[in-house]
Amino acid sequence: MQKITPFLSFDGQAEEAARFYVSLLPDSRIDRVTHSPVDTPGGGIGSVLIVEFTLAGTPFIALNTPGFTFTEGVSFMISCEDQAETDRLWAALTADGGSEMACGWLKDRWGLVWQVTPVRLMELIKDPDRDRARRAMEAMMTMVKIDIAAVERAAGPCL
Repeated sequence: MQKITPFLSFDGQAEEAARFYVSLLPDSRIDRVTHSPVDTPGGGIGSVLIVEFTLAGTPFIALNTPGFTFTEGVSFMISCEDQAETDRLWAALTADGGSEMACGWLKDRWGLVWQVTPVRLMELIKDPDRDRARRAMEAMMTMVKIDIAAVERAAGPCL
């Protein structure tokens, strides 16, 4: 049984956001849409209140409620297998009003913060050769979207 479920508040766009997110990653789906039985600050009777969805195997709940915003204090990291996946997710999540941030971070059109992180970047940063790890980290710190080949070049050959 899962003990912790990310619970996200949207200003009337919970279903739109959830449907967008599940379109991006495998093992993702809309599990249930609950309509409000009463008038709420987020909408009238019959409006979408809660959207339960699974994103890459992890259950989430999205709620329509006004007055809350996302901040950089909480982000979701997507581990990408290669540059093509990194590029695809980066483009999708920054489209239609999203914004790029440093070091592989971005905000999507709803303001939710994501880290689009190639698996290879994490491997290089954790390299037992501390100089190699440092060079990889220094390269990453100059980037917006992560360029795996550039990080590998900066890290240098494995000794």
